Amino acid sequence: MELKAHHTLDCREALCPGPVVEVSKAIRTIAVNEVLEVRATDPGFVSDIQAFSKRTGHPLLAVEPEEGGFRALVRRAH
Repeated sequence: MELKAHHTLDCREALCPGPVVEVSKAIRTIAVNEVLEVRATDPGFVSDIQAFSKRTGHPLLAVEPEEGGFRALVRRAH
């Protein structure tokens, strides 16, 4: 089943820690239980977004490779 994102954040040109900083800002602007789709090309993004999820409690629903980078889905928990 394809998860539906409510919002998309394009961080494809940002380098570490830029994508996770932008996710941290964006997650506060969406409603609880909404899903933020993040697209990034930074090689450290996967480990950074996993750490962000653990640290903040916002569930990381998926991280998958896509052409030239990664796509992640994060649900706002609180």
